[in-house]
Amino acid sequence: MKVKALFAAMSAALLTACSSVDVSTYADQKPVLDLPTFFNGEMDAWGIFQKRSGELVRRFHVEIIGTWESPERGVLDEYFTYADGEKQRRVWTLVKQPDGTWHGTADDVVGVAIGKVAGNALHWKYTLELPVDGKVYEVKFDDWMWLMDENTMMNRSTMSKFGFDLGEVSLFFKKREPASNGAGAIKPQGS
Repeated sequence: MKVKALFAAMSAALLTACSSVDVSTYADQKPVLDLPTFFNGEMDAWGIFQKRSGELVRRFHVEIIGTWESPERGVLDEYFTYADGEKQRRVWTLVKQPDGTWHGTADDVVGVAIGKVAGNALHWKYTLELPVDGKVYEVKFDDWMWLMDENTMMNRSTMSKFGFDLGEVSLFFKKREPASNGAGAIKPQGS
């Protein structure tokens, strides 16, 4: 009987250790993240993808243009350039829900991304169609963003399929200073 109780206690502890942190953990953290404020205008992001072994397999730069028709609805237009020269574009539409969560859609997102904000943190969960070697795989993202200051954000995402970790994506976002003469403005790729 003692062995069963010990096994049950160890199983419960293991399950608790594996559970995800709730975004409310960051409710008191400053600066407070306001999505329409941070993701408004032009910014750059630099990122890497690492396999679960830690091996770095991709590096990339993203140019982002954020526009908002209201504090509850905005568009993030993202232009990716990978170190191997590949280019990609993703356009997110973000809509704030009555319960305070954010819903995000994009052409390569399956269904709707669900995001919750608390304090300086945003936690997204979504499934992305990921092209690899001529095939497209549906990969789950557990995506965390933390506002560091009014112009800087860190992002870390874990990717999984069938419950197995595939790797991690890490990004660093930096807002651009407004250019009074238009110099440095983001131009869509191919223009």
